[in-house]
Amino acid sequence: MAPKWRELADRLAERIKNGEYVPGQQLPHIRDLVDAGEGSKSTVHAAYKALEAEGLVSSSRGHGTVVRQQAPLKRLGIARYDKAKWRDGDEVAFIADRVASGRAYRRNEQTQSVSRVKAPALVAEAHGLPAGAEVYARARLVKEGSQPTHTLTSYYRPEHVEGTRIVDPTPGPAGRGGGFRVLYDAGYEIDHMKEELFARVPTTEEAQLLQLSPGEWVVELHRTTYTADGTVVEFAIGVHAATRFAWAYDFKVPDSANTEGESK
Repeated sequence: MAPKWRELADRLAERIKNGEYVPGQQLPHIRDLVDAGEGSKSTVHAAYKALEAEGLVSSSRGHGTVVRQQAPLKRLGIARYDKAKWRDGDEVAFIADRVASGRAYRRNEQTQSVSRVKAPALVAEAHGLPAGAEVYARARLVKEGSQPTHTLTSYYRPEHVEGTRIVDPTPGPAGRGGGFRVLYDAGYEIDHMKEELFARVPTTEEAQLLQLSPGEWVVELHRTTYTADGTVVEFAIGVHAATRFAWAYDFKVPDSANTEGESK
């Protein structure tokens, strides 16, 4: 027979999955379930910890145990950077993901800090800068409602962004169209990107910042953004809560044989 905490966890999980407990709703206090005869305090506590480890709930001081949003955000690939979204409109990348997911958003769900720092080795290499060169670091924490989804820190050469909205620490995207529009207006139109993804265990600081459940991993993103002549205008490092995103890429399949033939 399964232990009592497991049986309770399974019953609660079923109630979450059938919609009896909805995302954002707080589960009963441990004492209430004890009084209802669901088990001892340690039994209920173990059941809640199991639900948290399974990604069904999150627990925090002052908020109790709350049902998590189960449908992950669509984290678009190529489509999130469509120039028409940010050049001609105001749909920056994180907002494009929300729109594609049918989810609400507010611009102030992105907070940020801007500082001029010595480039870490990875950043200096990406920008082709000498070790110790200074760059601007624009660090953002993005939330969906009150729940953090990811962090993203973009690094820029000072000569590309000095005096622009990119170095303005006001919360939210860097004005209409965000950072890519700022670069565009400054004469640095983005042309192509390289993205690399790495799954890993979070640091203690990342787990706290993103409010991760025990055992939940993160996906680290490295994004290098180029102009048509190959100039790197942004190198970004993102840390995403792995269970809160579904990554989607839709692209034309290349045929290098035909491309090589056309270039001869």
